[in-house]
Amino acid sequence: MTFDRRKFLVYAGAAGASGIAMPFVRPSWAQSGAIRVGLLLPYSGTYAPLGEAITRGLELFVKSQGGKLGGRDVTFVKVDDESAPPKATELTTKLLQGEKADILVGTVHSGVAMAMVKIAREQGTPTIVPNAGADAITRGMCGENIFRTSFANGAVGEATGLAMLAAGHRKAVTMTWKYAAGEEMVNGFKRAFIKGGGQILKDITVPFPDVEFQSALAEISTLKPDSVYSFFAGGGALKFLKDYAAAKLGIPLWGPGFLTDGVEKAAGEAGNGVKTVLHYVDALDNPQNKAFVKDFSGAYNVMPDVYAVQGWDAGQLLKVGLDAVAGDVAKRKELNAAMAKAAFASPRGPFRMSTSHDVVQNYYLRELKGGANAWLGVAAKELAPDATGCKLN
Repeated sequence: MTFDRRKFLVYAGAAGASGIAMPFVRPSWAQSGAIRVGLLLPYSGTYAPLGEAITRGLELFVKSQGGKLGGRDVTFVKVDDESAPPKATELTTKLLQGEKADILVGTVHSGVAMAMVKIAREQGTPTIVPNAGADAITRGMCGENIFRTSFANGAVGEATGLAMLAAGHRKAVTMTWKYAAGEEMVNGFKRAFIKGGGQILKDITVPFPDVEFQSALAEISTLKPDSVYSFFAGGGALKFLKDYAAAKLGIPLWGPGFLTDGVEKAAGEAGNGVKTVLHYVDALDNPQNKAFVKDFSGAYNVMPDVYAVQGWDAGQLLKVGLDAVAGDVAKRKELNAAMAKAAFASPRGPFRMSTSHDVVQNYYLRELKGGANAWLGVAAKELAPDATGCKLN
């Protein structure tokens, strides 16, 4: 499979995707002084809390290492990407050429990330994606210098499909917004669910970002599935959870963890019983997570979330690469090779890189109860994302 340009434009928008970045030759003095880590993250707008959590996790990790990685001090250069794909080319170029960042970390919005990765590949800058889940980043757009410490959309859907099969569900309806992330979350789910003997009665979509769900819920009632798989997030997810509960369908509701994350308390009783699957839950019982929760909550007076963990692990991955080259960021080939082989203990559990530089990781089954996601167990153990179309060699 070659990279699908149509999908790239859907994610990034023509304005953000079409800019051409000129090659950038790093001067020799880049191997002295502090390592400059460029953060292209949202620090304003809807996704600002996510950008802040990622930043906090990464900064906390570096602080835990005495402020050094690979034996060198680390300086963070932050640029607000505003979650605006049309600005992604300009802002990425600003970090790499204007701010002379040695390492690039970003971002949350997949549209911004697609344009960012395009430039990072051209310039060869070691790049870590701490959130954006677009499948293409580690498929058709994969590169020797491109790494992800979060998830691929399709993999989250796949893990949820496996969990639903294990729970005995065989007839499902899917429901999501009609946009790229929703499509990938549903396709991953269907891949696992159908392969395991499940049947999809219907795929229902609503225009993004509409939150009028009544007609779709009425249709689900007539279809009579034994379960519903749904992907929404943020305010739309909260509205969906409340509308779903009010419809009194009596049909179990499942989805990726983003369906409930961030709206647990606001959902109230409407969220009780909703089952979700994600690669982190703060109740995980392992030494790394216990220490992380303690240190993060102590430093910032809030509990860490999945985004904070993804930032922390961006730091862990970067440490592996920089230690391997003793902080010499000019040795990009060796740095990338070390990160490609990285395996370490994370607050989320075992963490290692896949062949396409995505995360091989556990996915956990959770149930929303009383405003919190209760950990029920492992939904999929060390699941590797689909790497179709990735050609690194």
